[in-house]
Amino acid sequence: MSSSDKKDLVQPATPPQPESVDSQRRHFFMHTMAGAFGAAAMMNMVPSAIRSQAWAAGSDAPEITEVKVGFIPLTDCAPIVVAAQMGFDKKYGIKIVPSKEASWAGVRDKLVNGELHAAHVLYGLIYGVQLGIGGQQKDMNILMTLNHNGQGITLANQLKEKGVTSGGTLKRLLDNENRDFTFAQTFPTGTHAMWLYYWLANYGINPVKDVKTIVVPPPQMVANMRIGNMDGYCVGEPWNARAIYDKIGYTVATSQDIWTDHPEKVLGTSADFIAKNPNTALALTKAILEACRYIDATKNRPEVAKLIAGKAYVNAPEEVIEGRFLGHYDNGIGKKWEDPNYMKFFNDGKVNFPYLSDGMWFLTQHKRWGLLKSDPDYLAVAKKVNRIDIYTEAAKALGISVPADPMRSSKLIDGVVWDGKDPKAYANSFKVKA
Repeated sequence: MSSSDKKDLVQPATPPQPESVDSQRRHFFMHTMAGAFGAAAMMNMVPSAIRSQAWAAGSDAPEITEVKVGFIPLTDCAPIVVAAQMGFDKKYGIKIVPSKEASWAGVRDKLVNGELHAAHVLYGLIYGVQLGIGGQQKDMNILMTLNHNGQGITLANQLKEKGVTSGGTLKRLLDNENRDFTFAQTFPTGTHAMWLYYWLANYGINPVKDVKTIVVPPPQMVANMRIGNMDGYCVGEPWNARAIYDKIGYTVATSQDIWTDHPEKVLGTSADFIAKNPNTALALTKAILEACRYIDATKNRPEVAKLIAGKAYVNAPEEVIEGRFLGHYDNGIGKKWEDPNYMKFFNDGKVNFPYLSDGMWFLTQHKRWGLLKSDPDYLAVAKKVNRIDIYTEAAKALGISVPADPMRSSKLIDGVVWDGKDPKAYANSFKVKA
């Protein structure tokens, strides 16, 4: 990790205080039973007639009707754009105002100071802020996951000319060429940093000691590679496909190669915002969840690609977005395939459920790479951040099934299984670490 990255990191803050009660209604309905699934069960015990009367009385009305939601120009900002442009927000009494942001650091700062009500944001960024790494500590919440898969690692064409087509051949080049190699990611605690580091480490390359890493905002990746500022980068689409389109780079790995159906962006906000606006948070979750379900229908994707390609959103050629959006992959060095694990936004609700184990995984990697100096209470932090109660209420209202278990199990590229059962042992088990 470069010295510039380290300047942005601070020691973990003292454990945050318990979050305030959302509202009298939500306190009764959602928090009298311990645990998220208890909350959902309690909601189901309340007769629908009573809930209807509460709506009629106005107690369920959104506290604010205009909700400013930040996003970064990436294909996976689509749920925010679709919810706002196709009227899913109006169904729930709110107006989503998408706000295009320049960097993840900007998104972080605006969420913390309240300039943004919520955002399309990196999973690991929210957890970093919760623990006071990668920025000022503030209690944060995740309402739902926005997408799985669809990120990538791009290498500059100069490496292809030296025979690099895989992690193993990259390792050989690093061992034999006496120079500094620079790789870019998008935020120190974010998803792209963690995918890049995990992938490098899988091939025996220590991302902290063996290479230099820098932070570059997603839309600036291609321009920086074009002028020779980095040998490779990890970012979301369409900026991997754009490097191939512009003939400056190629895809050496996709994020689904590293972890199939991995968690990626989330609908994030501050705990303060939800405490003050519980009904708005619920309405926002419902609107975005409906948008995710709409986008996941393959027949709708060309229309969505056209919508988000505009200058107000991703600002990239429609065909560059649409290819990988539909699962059509070309790595730029001769391989073409149909990827069944392309970017997913719904998958019958499996994408959107905020699994506790997903959040905990990012903490294990923050510990692995020295961003956290000691092991936090992984499960307690995840329970505090991931608002399974709000998501469950939204999903049930839309007839979407909710998983019975807040943990899930996955095998990553190195063959190691992550299931959230012993996060401390997992975090400290890696041979390649800071």
